[in-house]
Amino acid sequence: MARSPDRPLFNLKGIVESETQNRTSKIGVPLRARIMSRIVMMVIAVAVFVADQVSKVMVIHRVHDRAVVPVIPGFFNLTSSKNSGAVFGMFNDSAVWWKTPLLIVVSLALLITVVVLVVRTQNLQWATRIGLSMVLGGALANLFDRIRAGEVEDFLDFYFRSYHWATFNLADSAIVVGTGLIILQVIFGE
Repeated sequence: MARSPDRPLFNLKGIVESETQNRTSKIGVPLRARIMSRIVMMVIAVAVFVADQVSKVMVIHRVHDRAVVPVIPGFFNLTSSKNSGAVFGMFNDSAVWWKTPLLIVVSLALLITVVVLVVRTQNLQWATRIGLSMVLGGALANLFDRIRAGEVEDFLDFYFRSYHWATFNLADSAIVVGTGLIILQVIFGE
């Protein structure tokens, strides 16, 4: 069954333009613009990675393990905790030997998927570009920590009264915000 040239390549509304628009864009968008777009994406990913690593080093050197430093009393603390589990401390208490290798393999697979998506897709919307860049930078930062130390440093502790959200770091934040941008683009994209 032949596909109509005006039918979108993917059914993800707003992420990828139709094949006809994509062909036109390849001709209409100068190579320089595509290269600059990729450079901006790399800069965002590197900025997320560096900000995460610098913030973790600062916390490790200035906040003792499990100490609590109130920043906004009743709402936000800095703390230092090690997380050998997944995002937001999931599986942190699991003592199985294969947890860290599994998390490394899953992280690598997701990173490769994001990179392939970025390289193969010519017309990503701006929110999708930024979102993928943030996810890439955050995932690389946490993967780097997991390979280097077998765990990541979490230090952002938001809470309301006695309810504390799971402690997290800047890389986790970038992954969540980036994913949110991609979801918004899928839902509301043109």
